[in-house]
Amino acid sequence: MKQGRILMRDYGWELSTAVVLFHEAVARRLGLSAAEHKALGVIVRSGPLPTGALAPELGVGITAVTGIVDRLVRAGYVRREPDPADRRRVLLIAEAGKVPDLGAIFADLGRAMAAFTSKYDEREAAVVVDYLDNTIRVLREQTAALENRP
Repeated sequence: MKQGRILMRDYGWELSTAVVLFHEAVARRLGLSAAEHKALGVIVRSGPLPTGALAPELGVGITAVTGIVDRLVRAGYVRREPDPADRRRVLLIAEAGKVPDLGAIFADLGRAMAAFTSKYDEREAAVVVDYLDNTIRVLREQTAALENRP
């Protein structure tokens, strides 16, 4: 069993590295950093949101968010507008028609993932889902712990 645990640890490292590198490659294709790509995705999925709401989503401070948003605005992907409900707040809004369509990239990924996952029966798929759910949970917990350490 000890060897199995070592392998699982190695797979966790490999999985996280592969995911980060994939998103870095997608971001480079757009002329963005991975953080900028992630921010753009949050803005697109969440709709208009206050600048301050982006910081916890990215796990960075408000100063870093300002720089990220500045670059997204310069690239033409996002605009800032006063919040009509509270004009002291600024909302981030994805520019309609300028946000790149990543559907093809993620469709390719989805097809490739479906091609190999289709070989799992229902029980095996449940184990994979359990592993992924727990991996995500642990990563979120560890991220929060790192953010809260001095």
